[in-house]
Amino acid sequence: MRAVVQRVASASVRVDGEIVGAIQQGLLVLLGVEPQDISADVAYMADKTANLRIFEDDAGKMNLSVMDIGGAVLAVSQFTLLGDCRKGRRPAFTGAAPPELANVLYEEYVAAVRQLGLPVETGVFRAQMEVSLLNDGPVTLLLDSRKQF
Repeated sequence: MRAVVQRVASASVRVDGEIVGAIQQGLLVLLGVEPQDISADVAYMADKTANLRIFEDDAGKMNLSVMDIGGAVLAVSQFTLLGDCRKGRRPAFTGAAPPELANVLYEEYVAAVRQLGLPVETGVFRAQMEVSLLNDGPVTLLLDSRKQF
């Protein structure tokens, strides 16, 4: 499971011109699911998302998590994170889980983050989405449940 995590002042996602999810201060999480991912990957990513200390404390140090600041998460499924661009000019998406599995694990991730006490907004799985954000910092990090990077 892979994620791009961005610290945001605000973020929203639109489908067919309507906002379907929006947050103020918190994290925008673009989440990609791989075929071999299981519930353990979900648990790792949910815990990492909720407890990643990337918000500044009173001393200006990145010491606070999204939970510490009372922030929220906007989780958007994004299979293109598993695109392989090493050969040719067109990405190959064979590293992405089939939609049926990806949706189950994406929903499990959303539920796991909510269970940790965070408000979570979402996009719409497999929809054409327009994501808007006001990046704070900017702070953008890559997460991988298999710790490949």
